[in-house]
Amino acid sequence: MITTETIDRIIRFNGGDVPVVSLYVGVGQDGPTTLSTQVNSLLHEIRPLGQDSSLGRQARLSIRGDIERIENIEGLERVEAGAVAVFSCSEADLFEQIVLPRAVRDRVMVDATPWVRPMLAVLDEYHRACVLVVDRRSAEAWELYQDEMREIGKVEDETLRKPNYAGWYGLTEHRVRNRADDLAKRHYRNAVRLLDGLFRTGRYELLIVGGHPEEVPNFIDFLPHHLSPKVAGTFAVDPRTATPADIRHTAERILEQYERDEERRWVADVLERAATRRPAALGIEDCLWAGSVAAVQALLVQDGATAPGVVCDESGWLGTSGDACPLCGKATRRTPDVIDELADAVIEEGGSVEHVLADTELKEHIVAASLRFPLPPPPPPETSP
Repeated sequence: MITTETIDRIIRFNGGDVPVVSLYVGVGQDGPTTLSTQVNSLLHEIRPLGQDSSLGRQARLSIRGDIERIENIEGLERVEAGAVAVFSCSEADLFEQIVLPRAVRDRVMVDATPWVRPMLAVLDEYHRACVLVVDRRSAEAWELYQDEMREIGKVEDETLRKPNYAGWYGLTEHRVRNRADDLAKRHYRNAVRLLDGLFRTGRYELLIVGGHPEEVPNFIDFLPHHLSPKVAGTFAVDPRTATPADIRHTAERILEQYERDEERRWVADVLERAATRRPAALGIEDCLWAGSVAAVQALLVQDGATAPGVVCDESGWLGTSGDACPLCGKATRRTPDVIDELADAVIEEGGSVEHVLADTELKEHIVAASLRFPLPPPPPPETSP
């Protein structure tokens, strides 16, 4: 399971003068044989680099070693869905093989740093949610994360077996109903205590509640102020007959809708900031400059977008072109995807990166950002001598 810790370990890797091979391959419908063929096809694209005299000897040796290690990956036959990401730098002792929960576009890249943005995009899509299925006497909590669900807690409380049959208990109908309601309220409070303990760990971002349609709203009313905003959605289900698969599939649909709506809110917020002249950047040029001066608080990237560009490793300047850095005059480094470099820079400066799958106006700009402060004027473009 991909985690933030895994991302941090890879994104902070620095091999010095030797490059990193980053490979992503989606799992096809034909299984592991096709997957191995896809891997070999991608490696074929970079084999000439192992003999490229323009690269240093150590770099060439590292790329050859990377190709050999990736060719001999074990366990592909056990990958049934999603994708595999591999990061290798044999001369600097890096080799990470990660199974991603959803498919990504096949691609391979050789660059000075690991190409993590496709993996970041996958991580962004998966909120860790707590799913609670509750009725008047039981509550069962599940963790839903990256297409996997596991039980994490359960509450069972006393209830009246036949609350509508007063004679069964020798009580008036009114007293029986009051007793049943009191027991249900006590149970709801116990279920809330279970949720409170789970959310206080900081592990869960969202709450999804399922149960009988007439009971779920009553339970929601018992949620305290710090849990109510966590509710991503509710669904109708019979807790006594629903299978874990039923619960998971319904909760996944709610999560997906929540994530697309969340993306639309992010885009709308940045566009509003730009329209009202608050600190924001639209388009690749402005966002690269914002990343160069560490102004980006939150970067939005259209899913799948890439763009070639240049980077100055001395000053951190990012641009679409230019042989020399306009800030320090040092030679720039060409990169096949400057948006990935921008995403790395934003994360290094404590900002966030969100990849947008929803159909929004971001498609017109490719990238957009909310900023910490207004941008200073950019440096003048490089001029030919």
